[in-house]
Amino acid sequence: MVSIGTLGDVNPFISLGQALQRRGHRITFLAPAVHEELVREAGFAFHALGSREDYFALINNPDLWDSRKAFETLWRGVLSILVKIPTFVRALPADEQCLLLTHPFALPAASLARAERPDLPIVGGYLAPANMRTLHDPLTIGPIGIPAWLPMSWRRWIWNSIDAKLIDRIAVPDLNKERQRNGLEPVAHLVEHMHTVADLSLTLFPSWFAKDQPDWPQPRHSGEFPLFDPHPEHELSDEIRHFLANGDAPIIFTSGTGHKHGSAYFSRALDAVTRLGRRAIFLTPFQKQLPTALPGEVLWQSYVPLRRLLVHAAAIVHHGGIGTTAEALRSGIPQVVVPFAHDQFDNGARVEALGVGHSIKAASASGRVLESTLASLLSSDSVNARCKAAAMRLAKASDTVPICEAIEGVLLARSKKADLI
Repeated sequence: MVSIGTLGDVNPFISLGQALQRRGHRITFLAPAVHEELVREAGFAFHALGSREDYFALINNPDLWDSRKAFETLWRGVLSILVKIPTFVRALPADEQCLLLTHPFALPAASLARAERPDLPIVGGYLAPANMRTLHDPLTIGPIGIPAWLPMSWRRWIWNSIDAKLIDRIAVPDLNKERQRNGLEPVAHLVEHMHTVADLSLTLFPSWFAKDQPDWPQPRHSGEFPLFDPHPEHELSDEIRHFLANGDAPIIFTSGTGHKHGSAYFSRALDAVTRLGRRAIFLTPFQKQLPTALPGEVLWQSYVPLRRLLVHAAAIVHHGGIGTTAEALRSGIPQVVVPFAHDQFDNGARVEALGVGHSIKAASASGRVLESTLASLLSSDSVNARCKAAAMRLAKASDTVPICEAIEGVLLARSKKADLI
């Protein structure tokens, strides 16, 4: 299994890996070094992709959260570690059947790995709808929502322009250098190439969150949110329990576990809850981005599993990462999405479409705007009802057997093909 990124990228793969492990499969997990302890506690062998310094060098770069610069920043930050995947695959036992289950951003590296081992089955795990290219509605491109009336030819032109100026210009020359080293033909377009690598693509979100699109990669299996609780036996700390017991339900604010540049976000969050007269919990591992002095009505925590915390909360304001979005849906509380980059804008738009919250661009999310948005959500019976309905849907969707069988089907098909050869 290969995943890159923050906890929101890694946790779903851990959940899926544990389901496969229970069915008798042996899992080796490739991920950034900062996740080693978590992965080993989950019961997997671990292989670090890069060092802790590599990880923090990337998240220290504010351009990672700029919608115009995020792709190039991410690509430059992970290219050097992704190209190590073929080396790992080369060292696997030649007499054992193996499968590579990977984050979509690592699919180009998976293709390089197949040059080392032509019989290698590859499965792509798509955590969020925006990880896949589509021309169809609903269509969100970064912070821009494309109107339904826009003709297909215009939509195709928009994507072609983005590829030419922002994606292929940056990524394709680097990728083709690596492909040449591995004896592979060059590719013309990164996204088009990514859609063709996997033997099977998994959509790791439910169809009611995002319906299948006809131009998503095939073959494809639709799944659910593979939510992961690293320590299901752990209770909330005494500090949090004392805070929860001494006032009304707080509003949770987080900008994600990898965001170190949220000073303005947390300053506006404090302004909003002060205006509302509400209590709050600020979640971030990077305390330096918080206002220097928090009042007694606001508690800072480095990390708390959302599954434990959100059932005690009135609402959550967050960055729109797919993991946080899914946990908010599971908890049945309203959410305000303040997206910065990547898939966050699209996730926020889907939260709005479900009627369980609102999405506000980070630049527009002033304290006053957050205050009025939260006040509207918290007082809405219809929003509350839709939040509870979403939670009930997720509570019923816990069967991992179909998605595991789909992955095993790829192994079986590859095995039969090898026997015929």
